[in-house]
Amino acid sequence: MSTRSLPPSVISTLPGGYYTDEGVFASEQARIFESMWFCVVRSSDLGKPGAFRTVQVGRESVLVTRARNGSIRAFLNVCRHRGARICTEESGEVKRAFQCPYHAWTYDLEGKLIAAPNLTKMPDIDRVEFGLVNVHVREWLGYVWVCLADEPPSFEADVTGEVVTRLGDGDLIKNYDIENLEVGRRIVYDVKANWKLIIENFMECYHCATIHPELTEVLPEFADGYAAQSFVGHGAEFGEEIQGFTVDGSEGVDRIQGVSEDQDRRYYAITIKPQVFINLVPDHVIIHRMFPLAADRTIVECDWLFRKDVVEGGKDLGPSVELFHRVNVQDFDACERCQPAMNSRAYAGGGVLVPSEHHIGAFHDWVLEKLG
Repeated sequence: MSTRSLPPSVISTLPGGYYTDEGVFASEQARIFESMWFCVVRSSDLGKPGAFRTVQVGRESVLVTRARNGSIRAFLNVCRHRGARICTEESGEVKRAFQCPYHAWTYDLEGKLIAAPNLTKMPDIDRVEFGLVNVHVREWLGYVWVCLADEPPSFEADVTGEVVTRLGDGDLIKNYDIENLEVGRRIVYDVKANWKLIIENFMECYHCATIHPELTEVLPEFADGYAAQSFVGHGAEFGEEIQGFTVDGSEGVDRIQGVSEDQDRRYYAITIKPQVFINLVPDHVIIHRMFPLAADRTIVECDWLFRKDVVEGGKDLGPSVELFHRVNVQDFDACERCQPAMNSRAYAGGGVLVPSEHHIGAFHDWVLEKLG
């Protein structure tokens, strides 16, 4: 952190180099993305045994699939023979096994080596030991979370604990029945900005009146720079004339049945470090998953989740999706405007955080602690 003298009302940000330096990003890959629980895929995307997705977690390609017994399994996407990538597609389906396209070493859906040319002439090859390298897996909220660490940290402390910290009660998120909702729309954004800029943007609303006219119309308190995540348990209330969380304030779709009266007509935002945002409104849930690929590039997958009967009934999801799609585009454009300046001599010592952004300082402290 900068040691420069600042007025009492502002505190320093991270220096600009933390957003551009490839050495810093490499440390983040090792000490954050490869060491923490990382949300990779919606469980329903792996609809049946053999369905798979490949995702980038830190420096590793991870192969996530559904085994024959219905469980989710994850492996490093690397053949144990000569290191070729097993699956090169982002998603697909195999019938019974994964076969390396180089020398045809073949692995079952549990990762065991089951075939290879002349394998019978190598009886000393242990088929489990030379199987695919396993990655730790958990399922929560209808998503698959993986951890590449040999000894993963507590899921309850690092993941579900973030919800308790934000809402004050971990059970409140259960009212939204997220694991049983259905993806009504998914949009993938390729953001030319550092992942930390995206998190910092999501955590504050000092910018909302400037760039989010549709959002502040629905949530008027955001126009005052109010940061919902600064206050435990608080949800931003809809404006008096607003009927639903839609781009024009019109009525949305059928409310999620478990949402309480206290949660109705309110928006809650939750950050789960290092790469998940959860947005809760009465009739749908919006979940962002970030995949940092470089110091200046981040892929963001955003899912809009609705009740199954709403999606299957063909109801118009457009106004609901359009509101946060516009928010996403507005936010990511802002982050991309910041990224080039991170290399400027004007930002070498960092910028400043005004009082309504001071909580971002805790995020910066967390990053520095993780990087040692």
